[in-house]
Amino acid sequence: MSESSSSERSARRRALGSRWLGIGLATVVAVVTLGLGLTGRLTLYISPESVWFACAAAVVTLAGAIWSCTLPLGEEGDHGHDHGHGAGHGAEADHDDAEHDAPSTRRRTLALAGTVTGGVVASGVVVAALVLPPASLSVELAMSRVGEQTALFQGADDITLGVADTATFGVGDWASVFATATNTSAYDGKTVTLTGFVTPTDDDGVNLTRMVITHCVIDAQPATVPVTIDAGEFDTGQWVEIEGTVRADADGALHVDPTTVTPIDEPGDPYEY
Repeated sequence: MSESSSSERSARRRALGSRWLGIGLATVVAVVTLGLGLTGRLTLYISPESVWFACAAAVVTLAGAIWSCTLPLGEEGDHGHDHGHGAGHGAEADHDDAEHDAPSTRRRTLALAGTVTGGVVASGVVVAALVLPPASLSVELAMSRVGEQTALFQGADDITLGVADTATFGVGDWASVFATATNTSAYDGKTVTLTGFVTPTDDDGVNLTRMVITHCVIDAQPATVPVTIDAGEFDTGQWVEIEGTVRADADGALHVDPTTVTPIDEPGDPYEY
C-alpha cells in the first residue's frame, strides 16, 4: 500500500509539473499580455498595430486554459494505451522488458533533466515578467546600436521623391533625411518640433535620439539627428522637446538649430514606428 501511494504521489507531481509547464505558463503570459494591453503598456514591447492580435491570442489561450481545467489531472498525458502485459507473454516478454529497461530509464532521466531545466528557465522568465515593471529600452542600448546600420525609416521613399510633408516628420524621418538627402538646401529653413532623449556624439556634440521599431522591440533601431546645444547642458538620457529650424552647413550637412529646448519626462509611448 505504501509503495502504491508513493507511486500515485509521484504521478500526481509529474502531472502537476506538466500542467504548469504547459497551460500554466501560457496562462500567466496571457494574463500579463492582457494586463499590459488594457493599461496601454504593451506598446513598450510591440508596435500598436500588433496589440489587437496579441490580445486576441491571449484571450484564446485563456479559453483553452479554462477548458483544460475540466480534464482530470494527468489525463492530458494518457493516450489510452494499455501498457500492461498479459499472462501469455511469459518468459519471452520478461526478457524483452529486461532488454529495454536500461535504455528506457536513461531516456526518462534525460527527459526529466531537460524538462526541469526548461521549466526553471521558463518559470523564471514568466516570474520576471510579473515582478519587473515594464520599461522602455535603455539609453545605453540605444547608444550601443548607433551605427549598426543605416536604417531608412517610414516615409523614406516620399522623402527621396520630395513629396512628403515635413511638418509630420518625427526623429526617425528626419534621421533618414539627414542620412540620405542629396539636395540638403531643400530642407534648410524647415521648422521642426521633435521629442527624444539626449545622447553624445563622438566629436563632443549632441544628438536627439529616439528608438524606432517596426514590429517589436527586438528590431528596434536608434534614430538620431544632430542638435546645436551645449554638450553639458543636459544629462545623457534626458528627454527633451525641441522646437527649432533645420539648417544646412557650408559642407551641406544638416543639423537642428533649436529655439527652445524643454526638459520633459519620458513619454508614455517612447517609440516611433
